[in-house]
Amino acid sequence: MSANGFGLAGIIGMPVAHSRSPAIHNYWLNAHGIPGVYVPLAVQPERLKDALPGLVALGFRGCNVTMPHKQTAMALLARVNDTARRIGAVNTIVVEEDGTLSGFNNDGNGFVQSLRDAREDWRAEEGPILLLGAGGASRAVVVALLENGAREILIANRTADKAEALAKEFGANVRTVAWADRSAAVADKALVVNCTDRGMVGKDALEIDLSRLKPSTLVADLIYTPLETRFLAEARTRGCKTVNGLGLLLNQARIAFKAWFGVMPDVTPDLIKAIEATF
Repeated sequence: MSANGFGLAGIIGMPVAHSRSPAIHNYWLNAHGIPGVYVPLAVQPERLKDALPGLVALGFRGCNVTMPHKQTAMALLARVNDTARRIGAVNTIVVEEDGTLSGFNNDGNGFVQSLRDAREDWRAEEGPILLLGAGGASRAVVVALLENGAREILIANRTADKAEALAKEFGANVRTVAWADRSAAVADKALVVNCTDRGMVGKDALEIDLSRLKPSTLVADLIYTPLETRFLAEARTRGCKTVNGLGLLLNQARIAFKAWFGVMPDVTPDLIKAIEATF
């Protein structure tokens, strides 16, 4: 990963055309006057094992990894950091000086930073947390919250088994709550997070009654299309501070950009405007 010359990075996924990552990284390359480009790389699952060594041959600094490769890429890397190993997925690959590949997962850190951006004094240990959903996104959030000192995380998922497996894996600080009890479970929480795809453009809204939500609860949604889901809009009308998924996307991108290009970029109002304009 030489600091000289033209910097290449990209995002590997299938499909990948919808990704906002090229807009984000190319904005920063331009803003910092770094010669380089960030490109979408559509890779079929069966070609992933050829594509990753190809990054080295083509002189890439690294890449982001999105569906369906986040889990399968792990086995193809020389090393994977502890956080990514706990999450069971990578979202960032760095080509090292010696031409080997290292894997990281910045999703959880990006999420935590998005909460701090919304509320500077936010702390993971300030009270019980409710997560809706038990998929890959939920795992990343659980790991980050535990690493930041969360003491009580409750997971509600449509399929109880998935939530129970997650709770069992992560120990005493993580418990489950029945999906049927999700509306009652918002009552005394410091943080409530939608980790499902409910409410995303083209999907049904998340069905939940927020009448027991306290105005002091921080409410987050990992979705950023639309920028305000019905879930967040309702929480906002109840006086809650809300956080959409754009903050996670932008903050995980900062960490990756620094690893590839040696500069920690800022999330500026102009950048947010530029990305919002792509929706």
